[in-house]
Formats: sequence, C-alpha cells, structure tokens
Amino acid sequence: MPDATGSTPSVANDVAARTRRKVALRILPLVFVLYVVAYLDRANAGYAKLQMKGELGFTEQEFGWAFGLFFAGYLFLEVPGALLVEHWSARKWFARILVTWGACSMGMALVQTPHQFYLARFLLGLAEAGFFPGVIVYFTHWFPRRERGQAMAAMLIGVPISLALGARVSGLLLEQTWFGLAGWQWVFLVEGAPAVLLGVAVPFLLTDWPHQAKWLTQEERDWLETTLEAERRDTAAAAGGHSLWHALRQPAVLLLALGILLTNLGGYALVFWLPTAMQGLLRQTGADPTDAVVLNWTSGIHFFGFLGVVVSGWSSDANRERKWHCITGQVGAGVFLALSTIPGQPWGLVFTWLCFAGFFVTFWISPFWVLPTLTLTSSAAAVSIGVINMCANVAGLLGSPVIGALREAGLKDDGCLLAFAGCYALGGVVIATLRVRRRGQS
Repeated sequence: MPDATGSTPSVANDVAARTRRKVALRILPLVFVLYVVAYLDRANAGYAKLQMKGELGFTEQEFGWAFGLFFAGYLFLEVPGALLVEHWSARKWFARILVTWGACSMGMALVQTPHQFYLARFLLGLAEAGFFPGVIVYFTHWFPRRERGQAMAAMLIGVPISLALGARVSGLLLEQTWFGLAGWQWVFLVEGAPAVLLGVAVPFLLTDWPHQAKWLTQEERDWLETTLEAERRDTAAAAGGHSLWHALRQPAVLLLALGILLTNLGGYALVFWLPTAMQGLLRQTGADPTDAVVLNWTSGIHFFGFLGVVVSGWSSDANRERKWHCITGQVGAGVFLALSTIPGQPWGLVFTWLCFAGFFVTFWISPFWVLPTLTLTSSAAAVSIGVINMCANVAGLLGSPVIGALREAGLKDDGCLLAFAGCYALGGVVIATLRVRRRGQS
C-alpha cells in the first residue's frame, strides 16, 4: 500500500536511503572540519603552555585562570546561539562565529602579560560561544532520530583528531622562530587562520533547512521534511507539553546538566593539563621530556580517543541505547586514569593505561548529546541543550583555575590525574540515575 506521501514501501525506502546518503555527504564533512578547527583553537593554549611558561614567566595558577576564562566568555551566548540556529540561520551564525574566533585565536600571539592572556582567552570564548549547541540543534533539522547518534559521532570524531593533529603540528611549530617570532606565537597564528577562511566560505556551503536544499530533489525534500515533522510531533506528545519552562523543570534536564558538570570538571582540565602531566610523568620514568616528544606521546593518546568516538557512535546507534554507553565511557575514563597513577610502573604501562583512558574519555560524548534531543520539543530542546552546555562550560571555568591553584600549591601530576578520574566517575553515577522512557529512544 502507498504510504502517507503516496509512495509504495519499496519506492519510499529507496528515497529514504538516497536522501540520507546525500544529507550525510553534504553536511557531515564540513561540520567535521569546522569542529576540528574549533577544538584546536580552544585547546592549543595547553600545547603552547610548554614554551610560554618559560618565555613569559606565567605561573601555573595564571595558566589555570587563562584556560578557565575561555569558558566565562563562552557562557554568554550559549542559549541565544542555539535559538538563533533554530529560528534564524545556522550558516550566518556559524560564519560570524568562525571569523571572530579565528581572529581572536591569532591575536593570542600578541600577549605578553597575564592580564592580556586572560582577556584574549575570554574574547576567544565569547567569539566561539553558541557553536556546539548550535550544531546539535542544526542536526535536528537534517537527521532523523535513528541517524542522529552517528551524525554526532561523525562531528565528535573531530575532538580527538583535532587534539592529536594539534599536538603534532604544535610540536613542530614550537621549534620555529620564523621572522623573529617565538614558536608559541606561530602556534596561535597558524592554527587560528583556518577559522577565518572557513567563516568566509560557510555561507556558500551550508543550507539552513531541507526545503531550501536545491541539492535534493523535491521527492527527497518531501520525505525528509515529513519524517522530521512526524518525529517532532511524537516528541512533543511524549514530552507532555510545548512550554520551554516545562522542559527546563524536567528532572532529566537537571540530571544531564549535573552529570556533564561533574564530568567536565575533569574533562576540560584534562585537555589543557595533559601535556604538562605527560611531561612530568616522562621525567619520573627517565624518558625524554622535551616539548616535541611530549606532544608526540600526547597525540598517541588522542588517537585512541578517535577510536572511542567511532565505536561509541556505531554501537549506540546499532543498539538504540544511549544512557549506558554514556556511563561506560565516564566510568571507564575514571578507572584507567586512576590506574595510570599507580606508583612504580614503567612508562610503557603508564602510557597503556592513558591510551585506554583516552578511548573512554571520548566514548561517552555522542550518546550523551543525543539524549536531550529525544525527549523535548524543538524550541525546548534548543534552550535545554544551551543550558546543559552552559553547565558543561561552567565546569571548564571552574576546573582549570582549581587545578592551577593546586599545582601552584604542590599537587603533583598523579594527583591531578586522580582528581580528573574522580570527576569522570561521579558524572557516571549521576547519569545512572537518569530515567529513560523506552529502549528505542534511549
């Protein structure tokens, strides 16, 4: 029998498969590249720190505040950014973000004092704000529920690839002194420039909504819009109302916000402090602790993070299960980070534990971010995603300054890793209390 669009099942299946393929090939590669550039410009200060500390004389506590102030700026436009994608234009909003954050990232090459560093990091966060929650909302415009986990994974693969690639490239740039500039300055100049170039190109490469997609046939546009609209109606009925405040009062939103707050207290600090911790661990075991060697080892750990995103995205979609995939990643990261701190281990075993930790550090992310889009209306999801991501970034604001202060007070590298491990484990405990409606949407 024909379906609601008048097509027979075999024709409808062909249209669905063709549409999914076209959407994935058109959207995911570009979003992946954007996220690689975004995360590189966010995290490269941790690589540059290896040289900046000696040349500029910044203390561990000053670095902690600079790392954290990125998130203070980021918080300002979280919710507005998600709503602008939902109600205005993703391509215009993303273009603005890219150009301004690229300029701010390159501007960090000019800093000479701690207060200049603080201001530069704050402005970078302000410029990049709204990008991640905006992408999550943007995916709800293009990907039906069953493909959303893999779409998220395709983007989030950019995190470990960005960190691994960034570690390698930064290691090379730290050794350069072109035109009288220090290596850490070239890290910011070279790695910030691609964002500006992409910002100019994005308005011509992205499409806001399916009905505007000239690269889809009318039949494909109709199928996609019908499918997404049916899912929105189903989600609205399951959510019990269309009120934004109703969504924000739901226990699930509060638990997701608390879970990611605890997890990212360790997670963001780990991103920024891992090169420093690696340098200390290498010294303890008698291995070479030079900047380039440290960043090469760090790159290897982030490669396992790439595997974690791939496996998690495939498995969570194949099993239609999100919650326990998320918890597995959080608890696994905590366990293996803790194992890496056992005294007296050879460097090879320490590095092995850290590679396993790198795998689980990224394993939880894509299933986590699918959860809010499954239980809320589109506008409510936009607000809730922004609020949840605000809590994620409050963790970034708090975690790095605390670690910086503790390191200044004498906390060693293994103590830092144990603190990160505890944060991941506590985040998993909170998510374990989350009630999921049914397996097909978990």
